[in-house]
Amino acid sequence: MFSLEIVTLARLLVDEARERSLRIVTAESCTGGLVAGAICQVAGASDVFERGFITYSNRAKQELLGIPGDLIADLGAVSEPVARMMAEGALENSNAHISVAITGVAGPGGGTPMKPVGTVHIATARTNHGLTHRQEFFELDDRIDIQLAAVQSALEMLRERMT
Repeated sequence: MFSLEIVTLARLLVDEARERSLRIVTAESCTGGLVAGAICQVAGASDVFERGFITYSNRAKQELLGIPGDLIADLGAVSEPVARMMAEGALENSNAHISVAITGVAGPGGGTPMKPVGTVHIATARTNHGLTHRQEFFELDDRIDIQLAAVQSALEMLRERMT
């Protein structure tokens, strides 16, 4: 299901998290649990993978991660502030040390001129190390290709936060 590159990134991430005694949590919207799936495909991931939140709906983002409804209403679920709050909320609602959050427009519909299909916000948070954010725009034709590109980017960001 996953490319060799994604599987390799996930293996490296699990190994690095284990070496540093770090637990990982994910909060996913447009990827629907694919980041968690990539990590959990690695044998021994249970040593470091604490849990994953699939918060596809706005209500789930509010109930599970504590994202204010008016923030989503004002800026939209696909926005930097929501991605950042998802990453923070995942840490606060888990026993993990490092989180990644993804929200975006995977298509084929749902895009707007301001947030076209392929727009993805990814945020990572690490206990006592702050937050990082990256906005990506994946110019790909297929929904699954956008989702897998987002998974790869999320795994890369998590690895960057390991140090």
